[in-house]
Amino acid sequence: MTEQEALIGLNLAGSIGARRLSILLQCFRSPQEVLRASVAELARLEGIGKKVAEDIRSVSEQGIEEELKRARKHNLCVITLFDPSYPVSLKHTPDPPLILYVKGRITEQDALSIAIVGSRRASFYGISCASRFAAELSLKGLTIVSGLARGIDTAAHRGALRSRGRTIAVMGSGFGNIYPPENIKLLEEIAENGAAVSEFPVCTQPLKQNFPRRNRIISGLSLGVLVVEAARNSGALITADCALEQGREVFALPGAIDSPTSFGAHELIKQGARLVSAADEIIAELNIPLTNPVCADKISGKQKPPVSPAAEMLLERIKGRRPVTLDEILQEAGSETGEVYRMLLELEAAKRIKQLPGKVFVESGYEG
Repeated sequence: MTEQEALIGLNLAGSIGARRLSILLQCFRSPQEVLRASVAELARLEGIGKKVAEDIRSVSEQGIEEELKRARKHNLCVITLFDPSYPVSLKHTPDPPLILYVKGRITEQDALSIAIVGSRRASFYGISCASRFAAELSLKGLTIVSGLARGIDTAAHRGALRSRGRTIAVMGSGFGNIYPPENIKLLEEIAENGAAVSEFPVCTQPLKQNFPRRNRIISGLSLGVLVVEAARNSGALITADCALEQGREVFALPGAIDSPTSFGAHELIKQGARLVSAADEIIAELNIPLTNPVCADKISGKQKPPVSPAAEMLLERIKGRRPVTLDEILQEAGSETGEVYRMLLELEAAKRIKQLPGKVFVESGYEG
């Protein structure tokens, strides 16, 4: 049995993280020896106990081989804590995962990452801001990390993809149970332009208790976390807490004072999170050097972010006109409301249009 196979086995046990592995390796010389140890030998170790010992002993070579077959079926790369390709920033967190199942590639460029997280039940304002910040930060060379969830996470991933930037999706389930199911296609796009990542065995269901564990990976892969919208009990606040524990920066976007989806973000600001209103403020706070010449071209305006043909057609309806209301756009577009919203977000993220107060839109550069 190889070291990788043994670590996959320990991960299958379900209760072994880096902390417990460290305890085990003080007594046993390798992960392989840990799996060969008896329940009695394991249970006597402080921090292990009988239940964890029994979980370890329940792992079989057949179970490990079946897990590897499942990983191959889903075209996953398995990175262990001891692999040179394991993300350095994540490895240095208090309890990094033993295993990362990866679809796509994590590259050296991803060391410059920012997490964007927030509410699943996001407002139009929140989705617009998440998409815009992701697009602008991507254009400046940062990888966007988020959790593939509905709402803010989805908007952040899409904003990065529209700018042809890199993005990493961290899942709270295994690759055999992608959640939410409507984001399966999005995950494939992410894997082509970044990576989708999970610490959970392939068949793991998206259980509620998995998501706080996922959140520590989101923050662990990032230099900082931007909370766009979060209610008082939002999981995004758990990600912010993880970021603080890991020594990361926490940023928060202000919202309407009477908006329930902004209460959590406002509380973070009261507690010392950096209030931001522009992507440049995040860049400045993190003191990130912009050394990528391609990114520099994009920033200086030599290359506009691409938009879809449908969005270009919608832009033609706005160009050269006085400010246009959302109702006018919906009436003229002749498309589904949700599709029009998506195109407006795309155009705003690409800085082709601006949204004014009262859901009024103008072409960028309009002087009126």
